[in-house]
Amino acid sequence: MAILEHPSLGKIECVRSLRTRSIRLMVRSDGSLRLTYPAFSTRARAIAFAESRTEWIERTRQRIAQRVTNYPTITREELEGLRREARLYIPATLDRLAHEHGLSYTSLRISSAHTRWGSCSSRNGISISLFIMLLPPHLREFILLHELCHTLHHNHSATFHTLLNTLVEGNEELYNRELKGYKIPRIV
Repeated sequence: MAILEHPSLGKIECVRSLRTRSIRLMVRSDGSLRLTYPAFSTRARAIAFAESRTEWIERTRQRIAQRVTNYPTITREELEGLRREARLYIPATLDRLAHEHGLSYTSLRISSAHTRWGSCSSRNGISISLFIMLLPPHLREFILLHELCHTLHHNHSATFHTLLNTLVEGNEELYNRELKGYKIPRIV
């Protein structure tokens, strides 16, 4: 691996790989490039490939910059406050919902995950992002019910959606649309 500063493209991480069969170019969230190329190729050829994709690189950097500026942010202090709230709210609410609907789970993990609101393991362990505390109460419960439904259906099959929709009184589609309007914040 080598990191070089290209005069017009900026920072490029060049990675020669035995596994890849073609040149791959990726724009990272900070705007830098990762260029992976096969062992039978040369770095010069890979850089020439990147240079031929200048327009695509610029469009992608603009999209990333737009996405980053639209993201909400949270400070470390606010994060700790959310963590305290989550430790009180999530276990009590998850237990209540499980009891009300005759569902059960094996364990609960509260994390600061940034990629998803929650997940359920094959052993029915539920993991919930503390960032659900930034959502309105009905969407928090929706996420918890979603994960509880996965304790019975470890997929997104029709039976899973039927169960979830029943538990949220026919509002699954509405809540999913509403949830898409929220983003997990970046920590600053």
